[in-house]
Amino acid sequence: MVSASKEMAVYCFDTLTVHFSGGTLPPPAFEDGEFPLFVTWKKAINGGEPRLRGCIGTLEPRPLITGFKDYALTSALRDRRFPPIQAKELQYLECTVSLLTSFEITSHYLDWEIGKHGMILEFTDPDNYKRSATYLPEVAAQEGWTKVETIDSLARKAGYVGPISESMRRKFHITRYQSSLYTMHYGDYVAHVKRTRGTTSLVGVRW
Repeated sequence: MVSASKEMAVYCFDTLTVHFSGGTLPPPAFEDGEFPLFVTWKKAINGGEPRLRGCIGTLEPRPLITGFKDYALTSALRDRRFPPIQAKELQYLECTVSLLTSFEITSHYLDWEIGKHGMILEFTDPDNYKRSATYLPEVAAQEGWTKVETIDSLARKAGYVGPISESMRRKFHITRYQSSLYTMHYGDYVAHVKRTRGTTSLVGVRW
């Protein structure tokens, strides 16, 4: 079983720093494989709580090397909820890489555990629009939501703005899943690169 690792987070930071500075992307230090995956960027300033800066991935299996390379940039630069990350923000970033596993169709919209399962919500709204959205396993716990609050927020994320009734929730189609994740702060990334590659190999890194 492949788990999310430090090397995967390093590769995402490498990809973003090379995007800003130019140069050659160092080869990844992990083996390839195929998994659904996500890359999440958060930003913390002056010791504050890290705030989401971008999160995009795929629910379909992708080769890990090209997947992390693509989504490191897509989540940083093209998450429509946020302006693109700028080079001056690098020192405040943390990166979380997630590999998604154990997909299971649930029998009820509450058939999942906060902090353990992510959810894919699929439903047809009263205007006959098909909608879908997903939250990673850590989201509900980080936000302090109940299960119902999580499901309702997920419906809003899917673009639905109308009333949400209990009878509507019972018609929701939920697929739950689990994830392996690894989080790395920029300072830890710089220290890792200095230790493993030497200062002459630091591409675009400023400290």
